[in-house]
Amino acid sequence: MVKEGQTFRSYSHELKVEAIRLHIEEGWTYRRIMEHLGIPDRHRLKVWMKKYKQLGEFGLMDQRGRREEYVDQDRYVKKLKRENSMLKKCLKIWMREVQPISMRRSSK
Repeated sequence: MVKEGQTFRSYSHELKVEAIRLHIEEGWTYRRIMEHLGIPDRHRLKVWMKKYKQLGEFGLMDQRGRREEYVDQDRYVKKLKRENSMLKKCLKIWMREVQPISMRRSSK
């Protein structure tokens, strides 16, 4: 519950990503991260971790004021870009495998 005169702190995306990285990759405890980055609320770190596990880095972005359809569109575009990247890699592999076969047939 909000108290009268209460101020809210906002944190940059980079700070959130760094906190997650320190916890996951470096194995730092929440307390150590709090002291290192100057975050007064342990619960805040847990919320960021939960969002990161559910949605990846996209979950750490500030979603206030964004309409749900835009959030879904961003997610859909990122998914399509990942699929395109994967298909391009598959095409390269497939072309390497098919090309020597067609060259052997043409030499006969």
